[in-house]
Amino acid sequence: MRKFMSALLALFALPALAADKNWDIDESMGKADAPITVIEYASLTCPHCAHFESEIFPKIKKDWIETGKMKWVYRDYVWDGLAEAAAMISHCSGDRYYTFLDTFFHSQQNWEHSNNPLASLKVIAQMGGMSGDKVDACLADKGLLNKILARKEDAEKLYNIHQTPSFIINGKLVDGVPADYDAFVKLLK
Repeated sequence: MRKFMSALLALFALPALAADKNWDIDESMGKADAPITVIEYASLTCPHCAHFESEIFPKIKKDWIETGKMKWVYRDYVWDGLAEAAAMISHCSGDRYYTFLDTFFHSQQNWEHSNNPLASLKVIAQMGGMSGDKVDACLADKGLLNKILARKEDAEKLYNIHQTPSFIINGKLVDGVPADYDAFVKLLK
């Protein structure tokens, strides 16, 4: 009996395997119990991410998410202060989160390369229905920023992510950025 108890205690002393966790700032679309779960790590200032979101993701959404085959989770992997600001504004938009992401990605070249990118982000947010005061309060929310940065740090440790966009498909990091829809579908199989 002592040997069994010692073995059992030794088992519990082993370090826990790293596991992904749900974050309270995670936003997802699709059926919760879909057979495929994709987590996308992207930065709102990443041109490759903007290309993926505008050229590839709409077909994925139509063919996979809306048909119940896939659950999609978007997670910010911010590279700079502008990406942080755009991510924060998206999170503060409430149920318009994905609409704001889509708008920021589609207009990335305009706001990112304007004379005052932060002011441009604020104008987009206001056009999306957020008051200037709400945008300022959102950008001052250090708790939200800390969650975004902690989630990024967790992704670095758990998946060794170092490029955007990066995709975790059913718990596994897939290498490379898909060039088109067909290349992404190949990653699913």
